[in-house]
Amino acid sequence: MVGICEAMMTVKREIKKSWRPATTLVHAGQLRSQFKETAETIYMSSGYVYESAEEAEAAFDNSQPRFVYSRFGNPTVSMFEGRMAALEGAEAARATSSGMAAVFAALASLVKAGDRIVASDALFGSCQFILAEILPKWGVETVFVDGREIAQWQQALSKPTKAVFLESPSNPGLRLVDLKAVADLAHKAGATVVVDNVFATPLLQQPLTLGADVVVYSATKHIDGQGRCLGGVILGSEKYINETLQPFIRHTGPSLSPMNAWILLKGLETLDLRVTKQCDSALKIAQALKGHNKLADVSYPTLEGFAQAELARRQMSAGGTMLSLTLAGGKKEAFKFLNALELVLISNNLGDSKSLATHPATTTHQRLTPELKEIQGITPGLIRLSVGLEHPDDLIDDVLSALKAI
Repeated sequence: MVGICEAMMTVKREIKKSWRPATTLVHAGQLRSQFKETAETIYMSSGYVYESAEEAEAAFDNSQPRFVYSRFGNPTVSMFEGRMAALEGAEAARATSSGMAAVFAALASLVKAGDRIVASDALFGSCQFILAEILPKWGVETVFVDGREIAQWQQALSKPTKAVFLESPSNPGLRLVDLKAVADLAHKAGATVVVDNVFATPLLQQPLTLGADVVVYSATKHIDGQGRCLGGVILGSEKYINETLQPFIRHTGPSLSPMNAWILLKGLETLDLRVTKQCDSALKIAQALKGHNKLADVSYPTLEGFAQAELARRQMSAGGTMLSLTLAGGKKEAFKFLNALELVLISNNLGDSKSLATHPATTTHQRLTPELKEIQGITPGLIRLSVGLEHPDDLIDDVLSALKAI
């Protein structure tokens, strides 16, 4: 898409490799028209015109790269893709209409009937559905392992494998996977490693530097971070993006709208400020709740006593914006707790500027069988808490008050 951007724009802002993430989030991928606007322009156009039939032919045979149809290329969307690629340290990126569109396109573009995928068993409900129900209908085998257990990865990857898929930290139980160890095993098996990095964000964990080949995000979450729009993005090598992914996206159409791309660009400008604040607050809340007599467990990746804290500190720069609480009294107490919250809102979204809480067993993961919920650690008492931008002391007061109401 770089060639297309250069062909369409008068000015393309060059980025410097020395720029730190906070600077990259504001300036990378900036394309300006002849009017030299300050803010990114929203190119609300489905199609583009040609000066001649010959120019149209050259556009479609790719001998003269340019935008031809917004289903598979748009200037505003390209700015978002360029900024995400610069932030992630990826060669290229493609944006999609939602996070789940990103997950599905990343995997479906890789596999065919007879191929094999190995995946961590701790996954978001819709990701699990793709791997366990949709892809097997196409003749793709999926093998699930406990992502925390390297021995299980070793056994599953002892046979040729097309792709590996995992979340780390996982949704909602915050289970971690040793990304470098799994990537090394996966590559020996011939697999492409796809990591859903949504909980960590590109600021806290860089899977590509740890051996992953493809990274996916629901940009709806922290990247927008203000509950305004849907979006997704897939990042990887130019070869993967252009030769494997782009034909799939071009012909199946999970495209991101220019308006949503613009909103996501604006979200990226404050991502560093928001995530830094949210991580600090999440850790304070976890520390304040640890050992509470109404809670059977408090999970947060860098909290002292968390089973995988050492791994979290090794591959993440902070613990993230999410924590999970397990009410000792199961679903009944979990519902009482949620209903007693006054500041924290009940919602199945996450990564928002507002703090949000949900009961995964009856919402995001409700369609899983009891056996699958048990495997993933999704107990009746589990609450997923997404920490927002409110003052941490107000959030702590609200959570403690709700616990007292049980």
